[in-house]
Amino acid sequence: MGRVRSAIESVIEGKRESVDLALVVLLAEGHLLVEDVPGVGKTMLAKAIGRSIDSSVRRLQFTPDLLPSDITGVSVFNQETRDFEFKPGGIFANIVVGDEINRASPKTQSALLESMEERQVSVDGTTYRLQLPFMVVATQNPIEMEGTYPLPEAQRDRFMARIEMGYPTPKSEVDMLDSHGAADPLRALQPVTDAKTVLSLIQAVRDVYVAPALKEYIVAVVNATRNTNELRLGASPRASLQLLRAARAHAAMAGRDYVSPDDVAALTVPVLSHRVLPSTEAQLSRRTVPEIVSALFDSVPVPQA
Repeated sequence: MGRVRSAIESVIEGKRESVDLALVVLLAEGHLLVEDVPGVGKTMLAKAIGRSIDSSVRRLQFTPDLLPSDITGVSVFNQETRDFEFKPGGIFANIVVGDEINRASPKTQSALLESMEERQVSVDGTTYRLQLPFMVVATQNPIEMEGTYPLPEAQRDRFMARIEMGYPTPKSEVDMLDSHGAADPLRALQPVTDAKTVLSLIQAVRDVYVAPALKEYIVAVVNATRNTNELRLGASPRASLQLLRAARAHAAMAGRDYVSPDDVAALTVPVLSHRVLPSTEAQLSRRTVPEIVSALFDSVPVPQA
């Protein structure tokens, strides 16, 4: 994964934290939501992840006229065989890049739900298994809301983590002008591993040890979001499970075979923030959701060794 990180950073300048979180989500068998303003490298990050792994990558440009069948696929009548033949849609790939996902209609967005949760697609009564590893990297612009359809809470909950790329530092931006000014470095990016190796890493992450006290700690952190006046919607039980999986992957990325409280601390905000909704009082006081989640996390006692 260090080689994958280096390959991605040859394209994405000065975004080590975002790159590491994306790799954590990949190893934890999750999906990533990238929210930020245009031009900060959201789609570039998603493409770089796919290019650095020798696996299939497909990009879906979400638009208002995109149909669910464009994502899942459709059965077409074959004149030669006199039978219906299934034509796979854009979801049939290891890494699926969903660009500007909030520009498609809710009906089209819902076509992703089964594939993201169960790694399968059902069309005309037949179920098709997706290739593994499978990861959806969706991007959306939180500023320009005209002509968009906000993601339903059920679909936001399917994403393991949400990140914001942010603007680069002046030095990183100068380096970007040097590397991107003459040619597209994404074209020169060569795979440094393959899907089979990534699958073995995912299996290794599943075996990372989590102490019973840490499981209780994760539940306490998630439960804190359900018992505060600053949030009108707390995190779901799925959030507890995904925080556990992400913590395992974070520990493995750090070279450990056990999860520590620091792993939970590093992932609480990106894993929980997009799953909760602020109360009216919190909005009036201009408290952001990450600030609220961070404060709730600090209020939970850390388990002692």
